[in-house]
Amino acid sequence: MALIHKNVLLVEGVQEVRVIPELIEANGIDWGTKKNPIVYIRDNVGYSNLSDPDLIATELQESGRSALGIVLDADEKPSDRWYSIRNACHKSVPDLPADLPENGLICDAPNGIKFGIWMMPDNKQSGMLETFLAYMIPNETEILWQFAQSSVEQAKTQGAKFTEFQIDKANIYTWLAWQNPPGRQLHQAVIEKILDPTHPNAQKFVTWFKELYGL
Repeated sequence: MALIHKNVLLVEGVQEVRVIPELIEANGIDWGTKKNPIVYIRDNVGYSNLSDPDLIATELQESGRSALGIVLDADEKPSDRWYSIRNACHKSVPDLPADLPENGLICDAPNGIKFGIWMMPDNKQSGMLETFLAYMIPNETEILWQFAQSSVEQAKTQGAKFTEFQIDKANIYTWLAWQNPPGRQLHQAVIEKILDPTHPNAQKFVTWFKELYGL
C-alpha cells in the first residue's frame, strides 16, 4: 500500500529536494525519515511539468492531504512567472491575488486544504534557488564573495560559456570552489554551515514553510 503523505511540496528539480530538508532541519525542525518525512518533496523535473494544472488539481484532491506547497524559480521575469503559475492554479484555487505576497502565498483551497507558493529567491526579484542560497553566505566572508563575483565577470570576458541568466549559479559554485573542502554540493554546504542556514536572509522562507505545514 502506498504511503499517504499529508504534506507535499512540488518543486522544479533535484536540488530543491536535497537542499530544503537540510535547511529546515538546521532551523530546528526534525525532518523525519526518508519513508516518512514531515513533508514529501516531489521533483517535477522542470517548470513545465510543475505548472501542469491537472497535476496541481490531482495533488490537491489526494486523500489525506493537509497542505500542498509549490516552490519555483522566478527566472528572468518574476511577474510573468507569477502570472503563469497563477493561471496553472486557477482550475483548483481560483481566487489567488494579482500579485504574489512578499512573504509568500498561503491560503486555503476551496476544499479546505492549505495551499502555498514560494517563488525563489524572495517572491519579487528575478533569480533561482542559487540566488536564494547566496543570501546565506556568512557575513564574515563577504569580501571573498565579492571577489568570486568579480572573478566570474572576468571569466565571462575571457570566453566562459555560461549565459547571462546563469551568472548566479556560476557565482555560488565559484565561491564554493574556494571553501574547505573545495566544491561542496549545495545541500552539503548547508549541512556543513559553509552556507549559514540560520542567516536572517533565509528566515522569511523558513517562516513560510513552517506556517504552511503547521510546523
